[in-house]
Amino acid sequence: MAVKSEKKDSKKTEKKTAKTAKTTAKKTGKASTKKAAKPAAKKASKTEKKTVKASKPAAKKTAKTASKKVVKTSAKKSIKKRIDWANLSFAYIETDKSYVSIYKDGKWDNGKLVSSHKIELNECACVFQYAQTCFEGLKAYTTEHGDIVTFRPDLNADRMADSCRRLEMPVFPKDRFIEAVLKVVEANKKWVPPYGSGATLYIRPYVMGINSVIGVKPATEYMFRILVTPVGPYFKGGAKPINVRISDLDRAAPHGTGDIKAGLNYAMSLHNIVDAHKAGFAENIYLDPATHTYLEETGGANILLVTKTGKLVTPKSGSILPSITRRSLITVAKDVLHMEVEERQVRKDELADFAECGLCGTAAVISPVGSIDDHGHKIVYNGGKNEMGPVLSRLYETLLGIQLGKLPAPEGWIYTI
Repeated sequence: MAVKSEKKDSKKTEKKTAKTAKTTAKKTGKASTKKAAKPAAKKASKTEKKTVKASKPAAKKTAKTASKKVVKTSAKKSIKKRIDWANLSFAYIETDKSYVSIYKDGKWDNGKLVSSHKIELNECACVFQYAQTCFEGLKAYTTEHGDIVTFRPDLNADRMADSCRRLEMPVFPKDRFIEAVLKVVEANKKWVPPYGSGATLYIRPYVMGINSVIGVKPATEYMFRILVTPVGPYFKGGAKPINVRISDLDRAAPHGTGDIKAGLNYAMSLHNIVDAHKAGFAENIYLDPATHTYLEETGGANILLVTKTGKLVTPKSGSILPSITRRSLITVAKDVLHMEVEERQVRKDELADFAECGLCGTAAVISPVGSIDDHGHKIVYNGGKNEMGPVLSRLYETLLGIQLGKLPAPEGWIYTI
């Protein structure tokens, strides 16, 4: 439009100049008219060309600026990695950054984000020789409002502190733990799965003894590290019922390390879980190691039971890991859904009296149990339906709703990145 306007003005100038030239010609004769009109017309033509030429770069510049703005805006909107989020398995994928801090000479250093995902240690490092290590697990989510959040990292910091004290390792300060979690998620925003995909960003903080130790004693140098990786459901099929079995082997010793998140507890369960999978079961249910009478937990999750009257029951024992998901579900059941909740010892012979059964933890949230095999005796839940029972469904949907920003969260549960 600017170019057309300028052309119009230029033609007006040309006409005016030609008119002046004609008037002069009347006074000075035909020859002088041609001489005067030609330069004037040339001048007007040059002015027109200059105007058109000048307006072209301006138009180009405007188009270029607009194009840059569009690219910038679309880049902000599409910050996620190109991954088939809906079909992610629960497996490790290398991301952009990890967090690391080293303990040496009695103190933790300032810590930093690193791009390298390799760790180089001496062959005699304490973590290799005496399994002096513990870990945590939590997740980051994209809410329905587009925010990236994580769920109750303060409780993970507390639980890791308990694990470190029991394994004679220095405690990584709680405030720094939370700050490190938020920092590493921020650095890996592109890897946080989008809302509605069913996938999440799994966060794995851990501590280990790293200096050489040959005699049985604690290390003197330690590494605190956080890796993150996008994951799909822990059990294949997501929230579909799984079949589990009662185990004859023990997960933890009485008065041992069953109530902390030590790597050695999980190492002890590896043989048994492989054997369970070979036999067609998704998990093992462990009983109390002293009498094999009361329920404890599975290799990677706490147990939830629902009575026929709708009461939530969870096994109680000194050697069960205090699951953050279980504690959150109990709060949701009591304070949000106004359910009756009971934490008590649960005998193995009570299993047939319950209407629903599920496993809960950070990785799975809630996985419904379709049946428990007790040495050939099969106990079926929720009428054998291929779906989660009604009470566990309400618990699952409510907790997930809180984590994904659909429902209001109790104070201090959600940390926004």
